[in-house]
Amino acid sequence: MLGSILTGLLLPFLGTAAGSACVCFMKRGLGRQVERALTGFAAGVMTAASIWSLLIPAMEMTADGGRLACLPAVAGFWGGILFLLVLDSIIPHLHRNAQKAEGLPSKLTRTTMMVLAVTLHNIPEGMAVGVVYAGLRSGAETMSAGGAFALALGIAIQNFPEGAIISLPLHAEGKSQGKAFLGGVLSGAVEPVGAVLTILFAGLFLPVMPYFLSFAAGAMIYVVVEELIPEMSEGEHSNIGVVLFSVGFTLMMTLDVALG
Repeated sequence: MLGSILTGLLLPFLGTAAGSACVCFMKRGLGRQVERALTGFAAGVMTAASIWSLLIPAMEMTADGGRLACLPAVAGFWGGILFLLVLDSIIPHLHRNAQKAEGLPSKLTRTTMMVLAVTLHNIPEGMAVGVVYAGLRSGAETMSAGGAFALALGIAIQNFPEGAIISLPLHAEGKSQGKAFLGGVLSGAVEPVGAVLTILFAGLFLPVMPYFLSFAAGAMIYVVVEELIPEMSEGEHSNIGVVLFSVGFTLMMTLDVALG
């Protein structure tokens, strides 16, 4: 059990690190269409993971609640939305291709704020993996080792292009390969940390597990709608983001059903 939990917690981070390593052998940054495609793919994976890996198990845990069975999932979901809304309003960060930073005013460099933007994006992913493994560890009937691994694997797959999307632009802006790689890796380091903290807290409160699951789902959906969908759609009209969103969505859905 411990070995599978450690593997699951590290997989998303390893995906980010592997993607960041692209800076070591790719001379040019990713084209705009490629970035849009990969962003759409990540959005699809996160949306499907929020539904099949988090919201559905949360509602299954409270299925005996009758007509009010969905209330814990609704409350937790809104908790996740508001939590990310607060972080988004406080933490100084700069999205790719944006000129104006978000969050509180700061004197941080553009590079630092770009890394913080991806780090903010990765917080709910770490929470999602942590709460699913917490449920598995605590013996929740709706959790399975296969389903938890599917979530970790799906997030790791979509983290690979994300690592490249952060490290390659950093290198193009003048950072050395080593510093650009480190920037990409650090943006994903929050995931295993967030996962461990979530396990420590969620594992103590099995009765409120549906709230934790739906909280993570709300946080991930916030990132998808506030950040990823606008980024995959900005600029000249193209359907590539929508197509790759569908690919990511069906891949994560298939992984969860097949392994869960």
